[in-house]
Amino acid sequence: MSYFSNGVDNQYEKKQQRMDLRSHGTSAEAAMWKILNRRQIDGLRFRRQYSMGPYIMDFYCPELRLCIELDGEVHFHPGAGQHDLQRTRYLESMGIYVVRYENYNVFQCPQSIIEHIKQTARELRLRKKEAAEILP
Repeated sequence: MSYFSNGVDNQYEKKQQRMDLRSHGTSAEAAMWKILNRRQIDGLRFRRQYSMGPYIMDFYCPELRLCIELDGEVHFHPGAGQHDLQRTRYLESMGIYVVRYENYNVFQCPQSIIEHIKQTARELRLRKKEAAEILP
């Protein structure tokens, strides 16, 4: 069962896992959520712990199909890079654009992250507009 018609996003079977991740998130995720929630960046609505297929994204903007992933210590262990690459490729195959930030940067340079998200949003909106003009 899925909340949406394509059957791969926000699957009901992952609901408890998503809730657990929200309840036990990292301090970097909490800090990022303060930046992203309430449409503070260009009016974009982000969701926390949104699933797509076998993966749960840290943050997701459905309007732009934009995924924001935070990389903490676990992402620097052996084999984690391969898993992250596999995950990114899967999400990209679903038409989702993925950006990654290290947890450290969320605390050290949040304004740079905000500016990067704004720039990425502009580019994705432009692509979306161009694609709409091409299609009848």
